[in-house]
Amino acid sequence: MSAREMTAEVDRPADTEEWPKELDFVLSALEAGNSGREQRRGARVPYNVVGMLKLYSDTEGTPMKAIYTRDVCPRSLGFVTRHRLPLGYGGVVELTDKNGEKVQLDCTLLRCREAAPGWFEGAMYFNRRQWRFSPEELG
Repeated sequence: MSAREMTAEVDRPADTEEWPKELDFVLSALEAGNSGREQRRGARVPYNVVGMLKLYSDTEGTPMKAIYTRDVCPRSLGFVTRHRLPLGYGGVVELTDKNGEKVQLDCTLLRCREAAPGWFEGAMYFNRRQWRFSPEELG
C-alpha cells in the first residue's frame, strides 16, 4: 500500500481541505443579506479557516464533515458547509487557532439552513467558552 493510499484511510485533519472557489461568493452574499440586521449579543470576529466536524451520532468510519468558518467568539462559531446538519446534535470540531495550533472542541449545532444551492449556513456553540477566540486574542 502506498503512502497516498494510507493517508486516505485516516480522518482528514483540518488543514487538508481546500477553500472552494465559489465559497467567497457564498460568504459575500450572506454578508450582504445580513447587513443592518445584527441580532447577536457578543462581538464576533471574522475568522476564515477550514474546520472538520465529527458528530457524536456518526457511525464508525463516517468521514468528518468539512466546515468553512465565517466568524467566531468565545461562545460560538458561524460557518458554511455543503452538509445539511441536524440541529441540537453534539460533536467535536477541529479548528486551527491563530497560532497555527489544531484544537478539538466539543460543540453543539445551533442552526443549519440552506443559504444557496448546495450550501448551508450554520452556527454552533462551544460547550465551554474558548477565550482563544475572543476579539482581544484574535485582534
